[in-house]
Amino acid sequence: MGLIHLELFATLDLVGQAPGGPDEDPEGFAFGGWQAPLIEETFGAQVLAAYEGTDALLLGRRTYDIFAAYWPHQDDEFGKLFNRVPKYVASRGKPDLPWDGSTQLGPDLPAAVREIRDRHEHIKVVGSLDLVQTLLHEKLFDRIDLWVHPLMLGTGKKVFDGGTVPTNLTLLTPPVAAPNGTLYLRYARGEGIPATGDMTAR
Repeated sequence: MGLIHLELFATLDLVGQAPGGPDEDPEGFAFGGWQAPLIEETFGAQVLAAYEGTDALLLGRRTYDIFAAYWPHQDDEFGKLFNRVPKYVASRGKPDLPWDGSTQLGPDLPAAVREIRDRHEHIKVVGSLDLVQTLLHEKLFDRIDLWVHPLMLGTGKKVFDGGTVPTNLTLLTPPVAAPNGTLYLRYARGEGIPATGDMTAR
């Protein structure tokens, strides 16, 4: 069985909406592109390393449309990777999928995700915050790569917003801070649910 990796970019108050540009998800959100001024060499190397071994992308409809308009025309390392691997798209509608290697998932999303998990080794979920909420709720993820950036917006869609259920996580590698203060955290989904206790009993 393959691993589903959630690749998440967030502010310190865990807003993950439209990090890459003002046109990504503009409705009611004035801070599209908040990540761009913070990108630097350390961050780029971390993201590139995180995608090693990727053999499929799992995307929500909005993220797919953004990627399909951009990546087919790129010939860098990410472009070559994204254009080569299969792309699976979660959508309730009947989207046009012009990007080579694209397939729409069936209406039973959890079942469809389990099927592609059996077919691939390392499936990356990029952005796609609505899809992420479903995967979190169904515990259909195995790894979380979370980059927390040193700013707060106070508004916008959160990376953990309505989909989370009680879940234990295990830190895979020590946190790494870039010179600009961006913190990189890597977790694996653990077994069971969080335990409780009584601090006064210690």
